[in-house]
Amino acid sequence: MKVSIGGPLKLAFRPWVEGLENVPAEGPAILASNHLSFSDSFFLPAVLDRKVTFIAKAEYFTTPGVKGRLTAAFFKGVGQLPVDRSGARGAGEAAIKSGIEVLERGELFGIYPEGTRSPDGRLYRGKPGGLARVALATGAPVIPVAMIDTEKIQPPGKVVPKLMRPGIRIGKPLDFSRYQGMEHDRFVLRAVTDEVMYEIMKLSGQEYVDMYATAAKRRIAEAAKAEKEAEKAAKAALAKADKDQAKKEKSES
Repeated sequence: MKVSIGGPLKLAFRPWVEGLENVPAEGPAILASNHLSFSDSFFLPAVLDRKVTFIAKAEYFTTPGVKGRLTAAFFKGVGQLPVDRSGARGAGEAAIKSGIEVLERGELFGIYPEGTRSPDGRLYRGKPGGLARVALATGAPVIPVAMIDTEKIQPPGKVVPKLMRPGIRIGKPLDFSRYQGMEHDRFVLRAVTDEVMYEIMKLSGQEYVDMYATAAKRRIAEAAKAEKEAEKAAKAALAKADKDQAKKEKSES
């Protein structure tokens, strides 16, 4: 997949990279990145010599039909792991288990602390469960990563990407060994996550929003729905007014 996808991807988009030396040549490490586009999971592994394993929702692997089988084969090929989000505690526990297994093999584990793509290009609050618990349980260093301009290449819903140069900034590894054995302390988990998000913010230059991206998406969807309903109501009121006016004119005539 690095040859068939990574090579052409680098040739076509020519991504620029800073801090490549911060990724260890061997041994476990966590790549914690902001998440702007669906293509983030392809650009980052494409510029690295080592394999990076991300997690992906199980629906990508279980969709029926020819398209579903091709999608599943593709995601398996690029090293993504299916996570079933239908359980009692959702993707969190599955992501933690998957991450620990990857790191115990001495590999690179990629994770998006925001939990989902940014709806507007800003950086949102990191979720304290997955990233911090995996880091503290394994002792693996956390390497902050900033994806630059990938949302301009492939905005949500757009199939054909725009040819332009994205950027990738890789920060220095963060050591959280001082918190080892405290992976069940919610205040420690919050502190670890916030420190990582602060480093990502410095690398990316994004505006930080102290809100979860999932909540922001919900607000945006609710606002769009309210606007649509208001527009529908306005059209209905205008149509009724036109109808009443027509009746009045007909009665007068």
